[in-house]
Amino acid sequence: MNKEIYSINNGWNSVLEKEVNQQYFCKLSDYLKKIREKKIIFPKIEDVFSAFKLCNYHKLKIVIIGQDPYHNINQANGLAFSTKSKKLPPTLVNIYKELVNDLKIEFPRHGNLENWAKQGVLLINSVLTVEHNKPNSHQHIGWQKFTDNVISYISKNKKGIIFIIWGNHAKNKLKLIDESKHHTLIASHPSPLSAYRSFFGCRHFSKSNTILISQRKKTINWQL
Repeated sequence: MNKEIYSINNGWNSVLEKEVNQQYFCKLSDYLKKIREKKIIFPKIEDVFSAFKLCNYHKLKIVIIGQDPYHNINQANGLAFSTKSKKLPPTLVNIYKELVNDLKIEFPRHGNLENWAKQGVLLINSVLTVEHNKPNSHQHIGWQKFTDNVISYISKNKKGIIFIIWGNHAKNKLKLIDESKHHTLIASHPSPLSAYRSFFGCRHFSKSNTILISQRKKTINWQL
């Protein structure tokens, strides 16, 4: 797993390589190496850090924080809410419903969100791995500390980043964000269990672009 991090030449080196050398991350890495020999873990090891590989740190505009990867076969691809499966997970279907309603665009025909990442959207889960058919199974193995440190680093070293917070797991990261110099957009999680609370109608896609325009930055083309 360390090899995967050192291969990321996308501006993230200063924060990621620092984490690699910490004791908690060494334990996390060892644990995953052992458990992958016995159980099916998602995403594939080469996809675990896709969020960083695809989103250049120097072009970062938006951070969307998810919970943990999809836990069924051929779903997780290392980007929060994104999937390589032809069948869209219900949560992503709801995201697309809001996207279409907000921007009056075509409903996407696939679930791969790489194009968002390449435009400066960091799609990061709070936990980066999961066991097959066991959601939240890796919640307490060290990933929370890793993603906390990444969010803290962004908050400290960047300015004007838009943090999109969907659901309670993402809300736990709010304490790490300096809201005096960043923007936060908050709603319920887009899963079928909670999307009706405040996700539907939140208009976070258009609101994000409005903020980017006010910063004289290029907007995100959300159409997939």
